[in-house]
Amino acid sequence: MLVEVARQAIAAGDPDSAPHRAAAARRALLQPVINATGVLLHTNLGRAPVAITSSGTTYANLELDLDDGRRGSRQDRAAPLLARACGAEAAMVVNNCAAAVVLVLAALARGRGVVVSRGELVEIGGGFRIPEVLEQSGARLVEVGTTNRTRLSDYRSAIDDADADVGIVLKVHASNYRITGFTEEVGVDALAGLGPPVVADIGSGLLDAATPWLADGPPSWLAGEPAARQTLHAGADLVTFSGDKLLGGPQAGILAGRAELVAACGRHPLARALRPGGLVVAALQEVALAYLRRDPDRIPFWRMATIPVDDLRRRAEALGVGRPLGCASVTGGGTLPGVEIPSAGVGVEGDHAAALRTGAPPIMTRVVDGVTVCDLRTVDPSDDGVLAEALAGLSPR
Repeated sequence: MLVEVARQAIAAGDPDSAPHRAAAARRALLQPVINATGVLLHTNLGRAPVAITSSGTTYANLELDLDDGRRGSRQDRAAPLLARACGAEAAMVVNNCAAAVVLVLAALARGRGVVVSRGELVEIGGGFRIPEVLEQSGARLVEVGTTNRTRLSDYRSAIDDADADVGIVLKVHASNYRITGFTEEVGVDALAGLGPPVVADIGSGLLDAATPWLADGPPSWLAGEPAARQTLHAGADLVTFSGDKLLGGPQAGILAGRAELVAACGRHPLARALRPGGLVVAALQEVALAYLRRDPDRIPFWRMATIPVDDLRRRAEALGVGRPLGCASVTGGGTLPGVEIPSAGVGVEGDHAAALRTGAPPIMTRVVDGVTVCDLRTVDPSDDGVLAEALAGLSPR
């Protein structure tokens, strides 16, 4: 590709621009970058960093039953492991969380009413909104309550209305904003007693609020975040969540819960259109096994999120360049709005973001009050030397 770009420049009579065009084409390619922004789930950088697979370049039994040699299902790989990790009867993997919601609505409520609180009609990434996603599934939106207050009686009235023909109750976690003040909402445990299946879109992908994979238990910054295991235990029939957020895996959507409902989703024609690729299945399998083996070091997100601040301070001192400073990381990726995680890094006077971003490798930073800040929580320790060399080579500004 890069050679072809150079040839086109020469053919156009502009040979001097060939190196510049080739460099621009190279920068446009997918490539590794160093994330020194302190945003753990940086959407523009692919959110959670993951290992693709431990199987190397070999073939894999993606859709082969090794016992009888017949065709199997890619849903038999990572999905059962994820179901076990969150205490569900069954699970299914699709290509993102929005797809999981669309599939559930299409399979379980097409042509019927779906009750949603007005306070949960959220807009997700890319400008997509829950009412629009719901409309594409073929279901009908039944709004209840108000923006700030929705009561159990609001849900009950909608369900008792025969004209509404309610198929499911959908509860959506507001994962990227907070409503405070004069508010009221209804929990899953109360909704579970109303009759229709309850589907909870918890979004950010926390498997278990007890975080049994962490030796020290759940960090304080996770307080209040809904988790799959606890939501199912509270009475939800299905939960949907992302693979590339707090789960720490690749971009994917997971739906988990009652086996018959998961099976109904798997039989729907959309299931094939929304199914994940082999690389996603392989990466999710590795992540699920890490959870079941309680080995958070194999999940980069949790490894970064739980590094003690003192360790980061020592790394900042060891860089030998810039000014060591305290800072605050955030989870990012539309999760835990307003929550900060104490961190440490180094600062260099001046705005050097562009110079570092266009280097090799590209280094992403943030600029605060005229200082280029490199938060070490999101920098792999193996990249500290590369970061130090890049900072030392900056021209004063």
